[in-house]
Amino acid sequence: MKIFESGVVVNDKEIKIAIIISRFNYFINKNLLNSAIETLTRIGLIKNKNISIFKVPGAYEIPIITKSVIENFPNQFTAFIVLGTLIEGDTYHFKYISKTISNALMKISLENSIPIILGLLMTKNIEQAIERAGSKLGNKGYESAICTLEILNLIKLIKKNI
Repeated sequence: MKIFESGVVVNDKEIKIAIIISRFNYFINKNLLNSAIETLTRIGLIKNKNISIFKVPGAYEIPIITKSVIENFPNQFTAFIVLGTLIEGDTYHFKYISKTISNALMKISLENSIPIILGLLMTKNIEQAIERAGSKLGNKGYESAICTLEILNLIKLIKKNI
């Protein structure tokens, strides 16, 4: 039996990460961003110069900017991390936005064979969002960065064993 699994230290000068972050709910999202950057640089050993940040108005705009960056900067980025916060309200807006963004990003990822890590908080209320952005329940920015590092290592491992 062969098992393919990887760690999180990348230490590869060729790795370039694009982070696309929503400005809406930025008081929460900035904690996600700071944690993601710290994780990429301290644990993944990725240089700051190899991390690019794209700020978009809201979470709904994340897929189109992700696609635009891929098309306009071909082969420049090794992976994407998308960060934002969607908080459920009293309307159906949350449900449709969450599903639309998730589906669009998965489609872009598969069509372009590039990892797009979903670091969106999708919570029932603001308290849950705050908890997932660095208090009781960890930090989704950290989790997204760790996932990115593991995925990049696993892809590298798979390519070496073909």
